[in-house]
Amino acid sequence: MHDTARHFLFWNRPMLTLVIGDKHLSSWSLRPWILLRHLDLPFREVALQLDTPQFASAIRQYSASGRVPALIDGDTHVWDSLAIMEYLHEKSGARAWPADPAQRAHARSISAEMHSDFSALREHWPMQAASILPNVALPPAGLKDVARIDELWQDCRRRYAARGPWLFGDYSAADAMYAPVVLRFHTYGATLSDAATAYVTQVLGDAALGEWIAGARDELSR
Repeated sequence: MHDTARHFLFWNRPMLTLVIGDKHLSSWSLRPWILLRHLDLPFREVALQLDTPQFASAIRQYSASGRVPALIDGDTHVWDSLAIMEYLHEKSGARAWPADPAQRAHARSISAEMHSDFSALREHWPMQAASILPNVALPPAGLKDVARIDELWQDCRRRYAARGPWLFGDYSAADAMYAPVVLRFHTYGATLSDAATAYVTQVLGDAALGEWIAGARDELSR
């Protein structure tokens, strides 16, 4: 195909649309949003305010599940953060997960664990992206969740630190899956190992996450 034709097709294809909830609160919305930023995939953002009378009817236009996030690509609708990430992996030319099969399996495993577990952490330390609340105690189950996440991060950094500063060296969907956890640990002041603390610092310095936090602050100021 001629370069001009490729350029025309790229710029005239339908833009992805990501439907999200409040940036201050919606941890699941953050995950595909920040991955899209790191993959440099252009998208249109539709923000719906959670816990309002209008939300239930508005989200049904985009997602039959009635939940955010939802990704729309032409006639294709994808819901659930992990499913969206898998779609973006294909959409980006297989750039969302590590290229090596064993590392990719590892990244998917820790991401699936994040997707399905750590309920005590979620309940007692909900994401509040623009707040600092260091005196909210965790029950034993929540402390166990923190310890397990710390263990996962230490293991990744031990294996892949030579490849780069992210969990698997280069940024991947696994980092996107744990970005809301970093915000939780920052908000509530989690006690972590040196390796996990260094990873938190790395994530908090990410420009894309900074953009999200700025959006959360803007929400709170309205």
